[in-house]
Amino acid sequence: MISLLLRVLGDEYATPMRRTVALMTVTAVLEGLLYALLVPVLRALFGDNPSDAGPWLIAFAVSVAAYAALRYTSDLSGMRVGTTMLRGMYHGLGEHLARLPVGWYDAARVGEVSVLASRGLLTAMGVSAHLLGPFISACVTPLTIVAVIAVFNWQLGLAALVAAPLVVLTQRWTARLMTANDADHAARDHEASARVIEYLQAQPVLRAGGRGGERFALLDDALRDVERAARRQTISVLPAVVGLTLTVQAVFTALLVLGSHLALGGDIGSAEILAVLVLAARAADPLLSLSDTGGKLRAARAELARLDTVLRTEPLPEPDRPVRPRRFDLEFDAVTFRHGDRTVLDGVSLSVPQGQRMAVVGPSGAGKSTLLQLIARFYDVESGAVRVGGVDVRRIDPGVLLAQIAIVFQDVYLFDGTIEENVRLGRPDAGDAEVRAAATAARLDEVVERLPGGWGANVGEGGASLSGGERQRVSIARALLRDAPIVLLDEVTSALDPVNEAAVHEGIERLMPGRTVIMVTHRMRTVRRADRVVFLDDGRVVEEGSHEELLRRGGRYADFWSLSTASGVPGAAPSPRRASDGEGA
Repeated sequence: MISLLLRVLGDEYATPMRRTVALMTVTAVLEGLLYALLVPVLRALFGDNPSDAGPWLIAFAVSVAAYAALRYTSDLSGMRVGTTMLRGMYHGLGEHLARLPVGWYDAARVGEVSVLASRGLLTAMGVSAHLLGPFISACVTPLTIVAVIAVFNWQLGLAALVAAPLVVLTQRWTARLMTANDADHAARDHEASARVIEYLQAQPVLRAGGRGGERFALLDDALRDVERAARRQTISVLPAVVGLTLTVQAVFTALLVLGSHLALGGDIGSAEILAVLVLAARAADPLLSLSDTGGKLRAARAELARLDTVLRTEPLPEPDRPVRPRRFDLEFDAVTFRHGDRTVLDGVSLSVPQGQRMAVVGPSGAGKSTLLQLIARFYDVESGAVRVGGVDVRRIDPGVLLAQIAIVFQDVYLFDGTIEENVRLGRPDAGDAEVRAAATAARLDEVVERLPGGWGANVGEGGASLSGGERQRVSIARALLRDAPIVLLDEVTSALDPVNEAAVHEGIERLMPGRTVIMVTHRMRTVRRADRVVFLDDGRVVEEGSHEELLRRGGRYADFWSLSTASGVPGAAPSPRRASDGEGA
């Protein structure tokens, strides 16, 4: 448990935690030795001259004061380490999550990460602040008392020592019973957390279907599973509580019987046997609490183990000797990429000269957006290489790589803050004039003028107070402010109304000149602005050339163009497979 906690904490917090553990151990030993003074006190009180107990009582009082000071210091140390550690671990977990590949964040991770970021980290703090001290005391103090009893009488000490293996065996038995239930309870917790998030996100759909006031069956089932798992977990603790209580009481009874036998035989005085029984009773108290403390620690250990698993997940490797690209042309060299069991890209080779624009079109699921994600190194390729300026992206420092890239996604996420704060994410050190200029170029100033509060208007979590087109203008303003030499555009106008589409196109036109651009799009008006067009299907490059050249060939791209223009909605092109190959999309 301690080793797992130290590993999760990392080197920065491991040393103060070791000091805290050592201090708590010394405190527990002193508590056990403190009880040893009861023997001479009781011996003097029941002896011929009770006044001889005076010096021992003074020594006992001084020891109590020393123990109280030491206990206060150790508890305060545990609390300070716990609170400091909590703050540091929040930062550490956040930094680690930011370095993990995007592919790690599947749907199941949402509930898991939310639980870890709340209960998992609080559990780690609670171990040092609230559980570690009582646990160490419950283990060390009884052993110290047993050693004290053995000093006064080896037979009673040996009898008391019998309790140690029995307690250990009971705790291990309980741990085995609880392990499966702990894992099941954690899985149900994560499932319920994910269902709560799903239920909240599904509110528009549920209400649109007239079901906003109904109970959500999936969430209800998940919560019932949590309830059943909690009940099983509680029941699994009962054998430990009963078993430990019976063990402690049986050993205490054995000590009472043995002590009575020794006293009747004259091998030990009545004062000594009374003192030993008092010591045994004091040893029993922390042992009985061990069941409750041990159960909490086992639950905490399960949380720490899950946290440790996340923290030990390997991020994308960083180069030992990073190379900084001097040019900004892009190249895909026989790139193969798999996501799970599916091959998303299969031997793709492409190149985009510096300062030119390449449009990537094709049916949904062809791997178009994956091309952009590989350039930004959200993932690493299975084979082949992605190069920026002739340098493999795996040899470029991740921070340097992303500093050269401005990405505009189809789904724009805005943080809960003002419009200005969201634009400044593109370049936090930009001046006010630069921010305003970028906003004007993206026609975001029109949105600002309409909003109550202007630049200080809060956009809400995810940009909820803005429309999709308005959020897209914020994203383009952010990219303009970033002023990066490489621009990646992913279906930025696929779901916009004509007014916002015109504004976004104007912003894109101001963003692209002089930069290396790859744009994923279904909008044919956007494709015609590209120097080259790549038609991607099933993870392979099917056709490549200029717009006019591909139309003259009369192949897949020409079918795609014909279908999109015939539909009257240039951005809603259906999959060309239906027309050209007779296959399903």
